[in-house]
Amino acid sequence: MSEPSAVTTVAQAIRAATDVLGPRTDTARLDAELLMAHALGVSRSVLFLQRMGDAAPAAFADLIARRAAHEPVAYICGHQEFFGLDFVVSPAVLIPRADSETLVEAALTANPDARRVLDCGTGSGALLLALLAQLPAATGTGIERSAAALEIARANAAALGLANRAALHQADWSTAGWAAGLGRFDLVLANPPYVEAAADLDASVRDYEPAEALFAGPDGLDAYRILVPQLPALLAPGGAALLEIGHTQTAAVTAIARAVGLEAVLHHDLGGRPRVLALQIPLGKAATSA
Repeated sequence: MSEPSAVTTVAQAIRAATDVLGPRTDTARLDAELLMAHALGVSRSVLFLQRMGDAAPAAFADLIARRAAHEPVAYICGHQEFFGLDFVVSPAVLIPRADSETLVEAALTANPDARRVLDCGTGSGALLLALLAQLPAATGTGIERSAAALEIARANAAALGLANRAALHQADWSTAGWAAGLGRFDLVLANPPYVEAAADLDASVRDYEPAEALFAGPDGLDAYRILVPQLPALLAPGGAALLEIGHTQTAAVTAIARAVGLEAVLHHDLGGRPRVLALQIPLGKAATSA
C-alpha cells in the first residue's frame, strides 16, 4: 500500500510559485501572494495571519500559469488599487499605476479649490475619480472613445459612490466638435498615449494592455500635438491642465505647450523621473487655442 501524498499548504504553494515566476518578473513573491489571496477570496493580511497552513486551492495553479504567460496580475484579479481606492480593471483599460498618482497630487497642488474637472481619455476613471474623492465639492466630466472602457469607468464611479458627481461620456478628443457645450474647467487631466510605435515593451504590457491607449506615433508625441492646442479653450481663468508624459518627453511637450501660450511646470514621480507637466495660461496673457 502506497503512502498518501502530502497536502501542499498555501505557504508551500506560494514558495513554489515564486520559483516559477522568478525568471519572468521581479515581483514574483508579491505576485504569488496576491494571486493566492485572490484564489482564497481573502486579503493579503488575512492570508498571512490565518491561511498559510491551509491546503492550497486547486485554482491557484491556473492563476500562476496565466501570470507565467505574462498576463498582468491586475487583469487576472480584475482590480487594482490606485490612490487608496480599489478600481475594477479589464483588458479594455490601462492598469492604473502608482507613478500616475503624481498627476492627482499635482492637480491638487495646482488648484486645490477646483470645482469643475475634465478627464480626457478617462479609461478606468482612476484619475478623475481619485481626484473627486479628494475634492468633495467638485464635479467631473470624463470622456472616453472606447465603449468597453466607459463601461468600466461607470462601474467604478458607482462602486466608489461618485456616480452623482462624475458625468462619463463617449467622445474622442481627436475629432472636431467633441468639446462643444462642455464649457471651461478648473482642472483638465490627461494620461494620453505617449509610447513610441517601435518601443520595446515588457510582454505584460505589449501583449495585454490596449494598444490604442499606449502608442502615439514614431516619437510618441502624436496625442500631445492634437490635445495640447485645445487646452486653452478648455481652461477656466486660473485653471490648469495636468498631462502625464514619458520620462524623455519633457522638452518636446513643453515646446508644444509654449507654442499655444501655455507655461509648464514639471513634476517628478517617486522614482525621481519626469512624470507630469502642469500647464497654465500665464497671468495677464492670452493663449492661442486650436
